[in-house]
Amino acid sequence: MSFNYLSRVITLRSAYRRAILILLDTLIVINASKFTLWLSGSDSKNGEIVSIVCAVLLSYIITGQYKSLTKYLSSKDIYLIGGRNLTVVFILLIYSSINSKHIFSLKESILFWIILTLIICFVRFILRDLLLSIGGISQKPILKVAIYGSGEAGAQLAASLKMDKNYIIKTFIDDSSALWSRTLDGIPINPPSKLIKVKDQIDQVLLAIPSLDRKRRKEIVNFIQKQELKILQMPSLSDLTSGRANVNALRPILIEDLLGRESVPPLQTLLGPSIKNSIICVTGAGGSIGSELCRQIIKLSPQKLILFDWCESNLYTILKELKILDLTNIEIVAVLGDSCDEILLTNLFCKNQVELVFHAAAYKHVPLVQANPLQGLRNNIFSTFAICNAANRAMVKKLLLISTDKAVRPSNVMGASKRFAEMIVQGFADLNRSKQGEPEEKSTCFSMVRFGNVLNSSGSVVPLFKEQITSGGPITITHQNIIRYFMTIPEAAQLLIQASVIAEGGEVFLLDMGEPVKIMDLAKQMIHLTGLTEKTEENPAGDIQIIVTGLRSGEKLYEELLVDTEAEPTLHPLIFRAKEKFIALDKLKESINIIEKHIKDNNTRKALEELAMIVPEWTNHS
Repeated sequence: MSFNYLSRVITLRSAYRRAILILLDTLIVINASKFTLWLSGSDSKNGEIVSIVCAVLLSYIITGQYKSLTKYLSSKDIYLIGGRNLTVVFILLIYSSINSKHIFSLKESILFWIILTLIICFVRFILRDLLLSIGGISQKPILKVAIYGSGEAGAQLAASLKMDKNYIIKTFIDDSSALWSRTLDGIPINPPSKLIKVKDQIDQVLLAIPSLDRKRRKEIVNFIQKQELKILQMPSLSDLTSGRANVNALRPILIEDLLGRESVPPLQTLLGPSIKNSIICVTGAGGSIGSELCRQIIKLSPQKLILFDWCESNLYTILKELKILDLTNIEIVAVLGDSCDEILLTNLFCKNQVELVFHAAAYKHVPLVQANPLQGLRNNIFSTFAICNAANRAMVKKLLLISTDKAVRPSNVMGASKRFAEMIVQGFADLNRSKQGEPEEKSTCFSMVRFGNVLNSSGSVVPLFKEQITSGGPITITHQNIIRYFMTIPEAAQLLIQASVIAEGGEVFLLDMGEPVKIMDLAKQMIHLTGLTEKTEENPAGDIQIIVTGLRSGEKLYEELLVDTEAEPTLHPLIFRAKEKFIALDKLKESINIIEKHIKDNNTRKALEELAMIVPEWTNHS
């Protein structure tokens, strides 16, 4: 079918539609005129009525009355109809006074305007509802839904779904008792308990409260899941206001929406000062934390951002993304290199006059490092020493190491290597202190930040569970009682940037990770969020089975954030500061040289023995 043919068909249909509306309006004007004259006791004359019809139709055509789509009639269209009719009345009054020919008196004109506007609007609403009920029949199954939330967002969602033939709104649910027993667009508003009674009549619950806090969202989701109902939600308030999503862009509840505590807005006094107009380098820029750090940094207008990573594909991906995000022509430099290459790093820092370094380059997957300990030691320990030494020589203002709670009383090689890296940072910080105990002028400020699991980061349990659920299961967890702390990637990056402002040298910053999450409960919740059920002995017909495999080598039931001291509050409510014991840098250098020799000799046992000398709290090593 050609484009020209389609155009002719569409034009023909539009002409038919316009002709039908003009015919209807003609009949309405004739009857409204006669009714007005009858009510006022005046005799109607055909010539007068013809004049009225011509005036109304001419006004409607000139002002675009027939251009609007009746199917999407809104309150604005009603106002326009009233305005057009008012214009017609004025024209008729002026015409009568000029020609001394009586058509309507002032009283009759007002009455005619009211009658005509009411009838036109009434007919238009009937046509709109008729078109909505018979037009666009969906081939998909019709879903019966309940909208949770009868505020502005709920009303907008209902209006949007009304245009969609796939949904029938059975009820609104709201927490406010003041709204119960009332209606919205003719649909009753009920308390949450109503879901228990009507759950057999409902296919889905649509959560329409975008400003809902995480705690209340979790309570609502748990309640709905107990009724074995599928739940979808509207986009967040920020997505709606920014235009990234529409009201009807429904999506499943994500586990990230429920985990952790409420996000605390960043303190603007801490978020910008260390970044704006500064030259920043992020090592491990293509990783989960490193890439988000780069996204956050680019928004704070640095003078230059240097991306350092050994993985070509990761570096290319983040560079391409930042080039799209950056609208201010900030200089972005991508450097492909090894974080253990001290000469490369020193030249890079000096040439670019780097002022702040975020060291996010590390191996962090516990089982992989446990199985490949020498590679883990080389990357996590040697890279930290090389970067610290390069920063010191180039007189970088500040260096912040990104560490992990697994470095506290570590039970695996990865955690022990990160604890060694922490002590290297502490050793350099101590080296830069003068005899009076204060950092020397122009010396580098070395600090570190320690936090727990980051949602959806590489190797995180959440994407692993998602993958296992998608493939039909089973979900594997290592112990029924294992617990972990979680934080979103954007919040972790923001807190890192703010910690860099507070840093004075030698301290370890701890991030408040909120309440711990039991991994078994996490697995069950993720199953339910996808609309599936857990397969158990009591429910053999379930969809996804959870299997306990036993703790892996070096894995702990719970993680800690402090080694041997208490944390003190800082300017930020979620950032705490602590000073921990460390080993002098000279001693660490000796151990680094010994470990380097053992790595060259491929002697794993000797290398780990030396690691245990520096990190005596490390347990379960072999």
